Amino acid sequence: MKHFVTEDFLLTNDFAQKLYHEYAKDLPIIDYHCHLSPQDIANNRQFETITKVWLEGDHYKWRAMRTLGINEKYITGNASDEDKFKQWAYAVPYTLRNPLYHWTHLELKRYFNVDDLLTENTADKVYKNSNEQLKSSSHNTRSLLIGMKVEVICTTDDPADSLEHHQKIKKDNFSITILPTFRPDKAFAVENPEIYIAYLEKLSSASGMAINSFDKLIAALENRIEFFHSLGCKLSDHGLEQLYYPDNKQAYNINTIFSKLQKKETLERGEIHFFKYAVLIELGRLYHKKGWTQQYHLGALRNTNERMLRVLGPDTGFDSIGDFTQSVALSKFLNELDSTDQLAKTILYNLNPADNEVMGTMIGNFNDGSTKGKIQFGSAWWFLDQKDGMEKQINALSNLGLLSCFIGMLTDSRSFLSYPRHEYFRRILCNLIGKDVANGELPADEKWLGKIVSDICYHNAKAYFKF
Repeated sequence: MKHFVTEDFLLTNDFAQKLYHEYAKDLPIIDYHCHLSPQDIANNRQFETITKVWLEGDHYKWRAMRTLGINEKYITGNASDEDKFKQWAYAVPYTLRNPLYHWTHLELKRYFNVDDLLTENTADKVYKNSNEQLKSSSHNTRSLLIGMKVEVICTTDDPADSLEHHQKIKKDNFSITILPTFRPDKAFAVENPEIYIAYLEKLSSASGMAINSFDKLIAALENRIEFFHSLGCKLSDHGLEQLYYPDNKQAYNINTIFSKLQKKETLERGEIHFFKYAVLIELGRLYHKKGWTQQYHLGALRNTNERMLRVLGPDTGFDSIGDFTQSVALSKFLNELDSTDQLAKTILYNLNPADNEVMGTMIGNFNDGSTKGKIQFGSAWWFLDQKDGMEKQINALSNLGLLSCFIGMLTDSRSFLSYPRHEYFRRILCNLIGKDVANGELPADEKWLGKIVSDICYHNAKAYFKF
């Protein structure tokens, strides 16, 4: 059976098709948040097989395979690349109505010009054909990015990282701008004091500063912010269940808490939350000082399966949507920074769709007219970056804020074959607006609506980040 991803895939009327093909399709991509490997870009890695470039590290696919009863040997185990690919090919037809079905066929079409549906019957052909193409310079890591018209990539990097690969990429004068993003989650992950103190030793070594107090911790982080900034970094990012804001600040002493950590004493729940708040507030002020944008990814319930965590480690597909309370502490946290005019440009991402309207209204509380779209409701994230999730995020933003100011899509991916997700988003956006026109809810003003689409898909992000 031939491919169902036609030129007008997901575009259900003439106006939607015109918007996509004439105003969105050919725009460059600004991928301002992802988890791509800087080392692979620096070394211009030539992937030996499609399994290595497509299946390794992709916990979306892993979850689906486990659900079908496929043995872990063929997922993260020691099976051959070919056998792992064939097991995924077997799984694909059973992923219908899951975004994996759309993503799989978009990616095969765009990177390998595969017109067949992937099944166990086509697996041999697709595997051999794609592997042959991967041998060519047209399919090395950098070429894969160039072929998708990627203009900017922001990776995700720990403060203690040497950024040596970013330095190499910069020295190479690669045509795509590759920038680090400051992700200091380990700097406030104090649930396990022993692990935390070991991390502080790494941070101390990277910063060249002895971290023997809370003030020294902040100084070391500022030192690393300066280093990241010197390499073009303009964003920070944080993964949290929720932001914390203690109403009884006087009940805690940050130096006492830090002293307990140094002794590797377990903190009480309130102390943990206060420490996170204290670090994040100080970081927020530093981000504002540097003119950075801060990102908060909120609501993930991580590593829920302790048995599999012991076997496979984190980020292997055992996380879910959490139902954490978001609004009160988030508003107070942002307000504290805003009260001294130290609130940086901010992007808020929620993982629980029940929080869509919360985020859609929260951003309006702190948009102060200083910057267009200063506070952003970030694109549908993780479990929500599928058609239904994207539409709901766009609709919530449209109803409660200004869709026209939205900075659009990102990949949030570890895969170099994930850039058709931008195409997916653009098609969905154009179709939503096209349907509004068809329903008489928007005027059939092609140039104006085309401009809005182009802004959301590219120009807003370009103006917002000023890379």
